[in-house]
Amino acid sequence: MNQPRLPDLQPLKTNDKLTILTGTGLWAVALVVLLVVQPDPEHRWWIWMCVSGICGGLFGLWFVRRRDRRPPPPSEGPIEPTTAIL
Repeated sequence: MNQPRLPDLQPLKTNDKLTILTGTGLWAVALVVLLVVQPDPEHRWWIWMCVSGICGGLFGLWFVRRRDRRPPPPSEGPIEPTTAIL
């Protein structure tokens, strides 16, 4: 039952800005399509869903840019867990 512990995985390096911009762009395209098509009155909430998606994307872009401006924390070596699950 005691198997050797596998090493922790390192986080993947991704382009978060591009991902957020792509999602925000898709919300903007959906908004333009809905403004052209003019959905029925009971489906007007779709327009506001697109607006909230764009606002969420802009907030995410601001947050990621702010996060990336911070210097990385100093590395003190690997941190050992204080408890183990057996």
